[in-house]
Amino acid sequence: MKDNKEQEAPVIFWRINEWFPDLSPAVKASLKTYHDELIKANRTLNLISPKTIFVGDAIHFADSILSSKTIFGSNSKIDQIYDFGSGNGFPGLVFAILYPQVKVVLVESDSKKCEFLKGMAATLKLSNVTVECKNVDALPDGSVRYAMARGFSSISKTILVARKSMPKGGIFYHIKGEEWGMEVSEIPTQLCSIWSPALAGEYKLPIGQVKFSIVKTEKIA
Repeated sequence: MKDNKEQEAPVIFWRINEWFPDLSPAVKASLKTYHDELIKANRTLNLISPKTIFVGDAIHFADSILSSKTIFGSNSKIDQIYDFGSGNGFPGLVFAILYPQVKVVLVESDSKKCEFLKGMAATLKLSNVTVECKNVDALPDGSVRYAMARGFSSISKTILVARKSMPKGGIFYHIKGEEWGMEVSEIPTQLCSIWSPALAGEYKLPIGQVKFSIVKTEKIA
């Protein structure tokens, strides 16, 4: 008989199939494989906070699915997109799973995380993914037409870092919470003459009431 004081191990939830019935069986299988491998790798790599492991299906996967859908839904002309500071692969790897016709470039400076990203791309057979193991400011001038970031930095710092790699007309998609307006208001005047910010879309996770936003900044000069 079990000791009454003995506690059962916390449940690691996986509710993606329930929340996103429209996804194909192949996409669902790839997302589940990614989830399982992420948890294994997290034992030795600091990929996600231990506090988020049990609800990673919502905080990481559902968020990346919804943000990716919002980004691509706002601009179906995207044929290649960079994920700055990809780290654990959110949202870049999820974007690549959802849209195999789009080339996704994961940019990460940490060599161990780069190896994880390369390994995941190989495991998931994502031929549309490449990994650039370098600092974002080391990307060639004018090489990035579209980019996105989740938790990389503030909007101001991100567009400052991206100023050389993005050409005129380039668009950066920033995945932000409800306080995005404050970040936009903090963009220095000199950057506002180069970048034009706008709200590309909003979404809510399947659990909770917090609203998330996709802010796009287009390079106008």
